[in-house]
Amino acid sequence: METRTKDTVSGNIIDEIIARHRGKPGMLLTTLEEVQEQNQFKYLPGETLAEIAGKLKIPYTQVYSVATFYSYFNLKPQGKHAIVVCRGTACHTKGSKALLDDIAANLGIHRDDNDTDSSYTTPDNLFTIRTVACFGQCAQSPVVEVDGVIHSNVNSRKLQTMLHRVRGEETKKEISYATV
Repeated sequence: METRTKDTVSGNIIDEIIARHRGKPGMLLTTLEEVQEQNQFKYLPGETLAEIAGKLKIPYTQVYSVATFYSYFNLKPQGKHAIVVCRGTACHTKGSKALLDDIAANLGIHRDDNDTDSSYTTPDNLFTIRTVACFGQCAQSPVVEVDGVIHSNVNSRKLQTMLHRVRGEETKKEISYATV
C-alpha cells in the first residue's frame, strides 16, 4: 500500500499517464502536464518529479529542468482561482503594478517590492496571484486574467468587482453545501 500525502498523484495514475504517451514526441512534457492537472493543487511536488524520473528512467535533473523552464508548470501548490496580472511595458505604464498591489492587499498577501517571486497563493489555497511578461493585448492594457478569462482596461474598481464576484461564487457554493 502506497503512503502518499493528500496533494500527490497516485503512482497508478502516473503509470496510466506514462503508458498513454510512452514513445511519443513530447512524452515528458505531456506527462508532466497531465500529472499536474491530476494534482488537487495543480502543482508538481518534488516527490512526484522524482517518481516520474524513475518511471521514465531519465535523470531527475532533466525532469526538474523541464518543470522549471516552462512557466506552465508549478512547483508550489496553486489556489483554486488564478489571477494573472500582465507586467509588460504597456500594462506597467497603465498601472498594472498598482493592480497587483491592490490584489495582494485585498487577499491579505504581503509582498516585498524586492521580492523576485512571481507567484503567491493565499494560505487557504483559494487564490493564486501570478504575473506574466505579456498577454499580447497591449492596446487593451492593463490586462488581468481571472480563471482563464482575460479582462482588459482594468482599473481598481473593475478589479474589486471581479474579486467580489469570485468570492461571491465561493460563498454561494459554501451555502449550498451547508444546506444539502
